[in-house]
Amino acid sequence: MADTNITCPKCGAEIPLSEAVSHRLREDLNADFERRRQQLNAALEEREKKLVNAQAALESRAAGVQAEVGRALEAERQRLLTEAAHQAEEKLGVQLKDLRRQLDDRQARLKAAEKTELDLLKQQRELEEARQAMELEVARKLEAERRRIADAARQQGVEAERLKLAEKEQAIKGLQEQIAALKQRAEQGSMQLQGEALELTLENDLQQSFPFDELAEVKKGTRGADVTQTVRTNNGTPCGAILWEAKNARNWSPAWITKLKEDQRQARADLAVLVATCPPEGIRGIGQLDGVWVCEPPFAVALGMALRQGLTTTAMQRIQQAGRADKATALHEHLCGVEFRQHIAAVVESFVGLRDQLCARSSCEKPPRSR
Repeated sequence: MADTNITCPKCGAEIPLSEAVSHRLREDLNADFERRRQQLNAALEEREKKLVNAQAALESRAAGVQAEVGRALEAERQRLLTEAAHQAEEKLGVQLKDLRRQLDDRQARLKAAEKTELDLLKQQRELEEARQAMELEVARKLEAERRRIADAARQQGVEAERLKLAEKEQAIKGLQEQIAALKQRAEQGSMQLQGEALELTLENDLQQSFPFDELAEVKKGTRGADVTQTVRTNNGTPCGAILWEAKNARNWSPAWITKLKEDQRQARADLAVLVATCPPEGIRGIGQLDGVWVCEPPFAVALGMALRQGLTTTAMQRIQQAGRADKATALHEHLCGVEFRQHIAAVVESFVGLRDQLCARSSCEKPPRSR
């Protein structure tokens, strides 16, 4: 199909119709496209503006939201801090209350302990005062008891001394009578009669001086010593035996000691005493020879008193200390000891002094004293 030409009104050129239409269409399309492009550009610009505005709004809103969120977070943080502080305060308050309660309990226990300690100190002080008072009372009672015992002992000692003095006076009286009798018999009799007189005098002196003791005389012709003295206390308790042998001769004989010791073993006597008018060399008054006591006649009663006291003391100790295996040893040590010997010496000295005084008062001849 042949194209139809059209003339351009402007330039007068002939343009095929198809080209003109297409050109027109293109122009229309271009115009329309341009218009649409402009519209689109405008829309895009508008949209970009809106987007920018929206973005600005979003940014503003985001900033606001962020500020709000910050404020909310700050408020929440403050709330959380406040709540945490409140909880911490409550927890600390509970702990503080618990600590205060513990402190109160400790203070209460401390006060109770202090009160208990004060009570204990008070009790201790009261006990100490009571103890001191008791010690003082006991000391006073002990002192009173000691004084009472001392007074009683002093009274007993005075009574004992009085009795001893009476016994000594009686013994001295008996000795004086016996001396007078001996003098009379010496002037009249033989040596045998004088010996019998000495034995009789010794037995009488012992009987008068020791009324509580049992005296057994050995008959003439019977082997043994002259007198056996069984020592007894005031209530009759046996304390031992003393074997007495009297010898009235001019010369000392050592055989007397041997015989008296044999007699002592046979009689089972605790002690043996040889009264001799002629004591061995080295013994004047009272002495001990080979386990046997030797004395002159004027000292027989004094020696008997001392030996008797030793036997009674040992017997009392033996009763108090029953069961000891060394009773014989204790008796021997006591009778042979220095204390007992000194006691005998003191008794003899007292006896001799009293005898001398009595003889001086009665203007009698003084008996020979120990050298």
